[in-house]
Amino acid sequence: MHLHKLITTDFSFEAGGSLSQLEIVYHTSPREYKEGERVVWLCHALTANSDPLDWWPEMVGEGCWVNPDKDFVVCVNIFGSAYGTTGPRNIIQASTPYTLHPTPLDFPKFTVRDTARLFTLVREHLGIKQVDLLVGSSIGGFHALEWAIMEGDVIQRAAFIATAPRVSPWLSAWMEVQRMALEADPTFRACESLDGGRKGLETARAISLISYRSFDGYNLTQYETDDDCLFASRAASYERYQGEKLVKRGFDAYSYYYLLHCVDSQNVGRYRGGVANALAQITAKSIVISITSDGLFPPAESSEWVKHIPGAKYYEIESRFGHDGFLLETNQITNILQQLQ
Repeated sequence: MHLHKLITTDFSFEAGGSLSQLEIVYHTSPREYKEGERVVWLCHALTANSDPLDWWPEMVGEGCWVNPDKDFVVCVNIFGSAYGTTGPRNIIQASTPYTLHPTPLDFPKFTVRDTARLFTLVREHLGIKQVDLLVGSSIGGFHALEWAIMEGDVIQRAAFIATAPRVSPWLSAWMEVQRMALEADPTFRACESLDGGRKGLETARAISLISYRSFDGYNLTQYETDDDCLFASRAASYERYQGEKLVKRGFDAYSYYYLLHCVDSQNVGRYRGGVANALAQITAKSIVISITSDGLFPPAESSEWVKHIPGAKYYEIESRFGHDGFLLETNQITNILQQLQ
C-alpha cells in the first residue's frame, strides 16, 4: 500500500467552525487507479491508521481475500487521527514557539459525517466513479454507513461489521468515562505539548480495552496459572501494558479526546427523518455482521436495524473475544464477504 496526501481548502464542519486548509492522508494500492478496476474501500477503526496491511494483515494483502495487487484498495485516515489527517495535534505542531492560544482543545469538533465527506474528496481526486465494495468495522462501520447513504449512486456493495447506525447510551457512557480519565490528568488541560494527558490516555485506553473484550476472552488469555497466587496480577499488568502501548504508537490524548466525541456524533438519521428512513436510502447490496460476544454492538441491536436496509442480509459470527472479534475472526468474516463477490 502506498501513502498519499491530499491538500484541500475551506472545509466547514457540521457542528460549526472551519479550516482554511486541510490535509487528508490515505493509502491506496501501489499503482495509479485505472477506470474499470474493482475498487475496495476500507474504513478503519478508532485508533488505526490508513494502512490496512498494518491492522488487518489476515484480511488484506497478497493471498488474502482483499489483494491490493488485484483490487484497487483505498483507506482514508479519519479526521482527528494521530496518523496524518488534520486534527487537534496539528495546532501544537504548527506553533513555534508554542503559544497557549490556540490550543489543541480549540480545534473544531468533527462528526462521523464530516469524515465521510473526506471520502468523497479523495474519491473524486482519484477519479473513482464506482466503489465495488465498501467495508467498515466498528467506528469504520459508522463511516461506511454514513457514506453509503451519502453516495448511494457510487457504492455498489457494502459490509457493515460490528457497528451501528446510531451511538447507543451504553457506548456513549464508555466514551464519557474515557474522557473523564483524560480530564483527570492535570497535564491534559495545560496543553503544553503532545505529551499532555499521557497518563490519562493510558488509563482511557485501558478502560476501552475492557469494553472491546469479554468475560470469556479475559478468562482465556489472562487467567492466573498459579493456584496459590495471593493477589491476581496478570490482567492488571495487561491493562497497563495496553495503555502504554497506545502512547508508544504515537497516539496523543488530544486526538483521542476528539475521536471519542466523534463517536458520540454517530446518528445517520440526523436531518433525514430518523434512522429507519436514513437506512432505507442505502441502495448498495449490503450485509451486516455482528459478533456473538460483542458487548458494544450486541446482536440483539444489529439484528433489528439491519431490517431497514433494503435487501440486506444479516450474519452472526462466533467469537469469545468480544468486539475485537472483528480483528480476530478473519476466516469467518472472509467466508461471509465472499457472498458479496
